[in-house]
Amino acid sequence: MVSRKPISTDKAPAAVGPYSQAIRSGDFLFISGQLPIDMATGEFPETIAEQTRCCLRNLEAIAEQGKTSLKNAVKLSIFLTDMNDFAEMNAAYAEFFDEKPPARSTIEVAGLPKNAPIEIDAIIALETQ
Repeated sequence: MVSRKPISTDKAPAAVGPYSQAIRSGDFLFISGQLPIDMATGEFPETIAEQTRCCLRNLEAIAEQGKTSLKNAVKLSIFLTDMNDFAEMNAAYAEFFDEKPPARSTIEVAGLPKNAPIEIDAIIALETQ
């Protein structure tokens, strides 16, 4: 039987549907897509760079609750509603991954929940004991 343990924290946006913020299974933490919600204001920041940072901070908060870190990410998927935002997003993203960055996909989509311009999900390796 596969082990599936839901992980959640109030330091990142709550799941607003029938899904978990994250699932811990095997040696990995699978984190659902995070919108660029600033937890201090509940709003989206203005620039795509700051929105990218918000998504990544939300992922990090969930990773920490799951006893790991964004530095252990093995795969991220980024969804943008405008590929013209790629360069600005990529520069902000690079601030979080200086050495051995994870595998990544960046996909342009027609729309995202709450009309967000960006969403990022992650697969993160768990710390070995």
